[in-house]
Amino acid sequence: MEIVVVVLGAYLIGSISFAIAVSRLLQLPDPRSYGSKNPGATNVLRSGSKSAAVLTLLGDAAKGVVAVWLAQRFVPQATPYAALAVFLGHLLPLYHSFTGGKGVATAAGVLLAIDWRLGLGTLATWLIIVAFVRYSSLAAMVAAAFAPFFTALLMGWNAYFACVLVMAALLVWRHRGNIARLMAGNESRIGSKKA
Repeated sequence: MEIVVVVLGAYLIGSISFAIAVSRLLQLPDPRSYGSKNPGATNVLRSGSKSAAVLTLLGDAAKGVVAVWLAQRFVPQATPYAALAVFLGHLLPLYHSFTGGKGVATAAGVLLAIDWRLGLGTLATWLIIVAFVRYSSLAAMVAAAFAPFFTALLMGWNAYFACVLVMAALLVWRHRGNIARLMAGNESRIGSKKA
């Protein structure tokens, strides 16, 4: 029963959309109404407000950290499942009709909380790719592809590996529109604005 409570709590934490909350707080347009229509930090950046994008990024990452930390502290055996649940909450938020973001920042927070080396390795992968191509979506997918391997190297082939593998697959699946735009040559780069 404790595991169920922790997993449900993690899902509800994940359901908080910082892109929407920060945009409302700063009186910006709803991120679901412009650009990629994705409630995430990259799309909030397209509003022209760097501070809103940073707050969104930090909030979405923090909810991943908090959910994993709470599980580690109170029901350690539930931690990998709480990690997956907070990520699913971001993708399919209860509070926003199950229409959420792509999960990049939340996944980063989850990975940092599971093991700082896992989080930093994945973030370093993202930064290297984005520095060369300036496509946040491509960098996120490459980092997601490497995350399960980093997990296996650091933690073995266990529940953590399985949950990170599912998160990586879902993250890539959520970027299927980006994949199509990348292939067509019309994906927007970091810093560009969409009408």
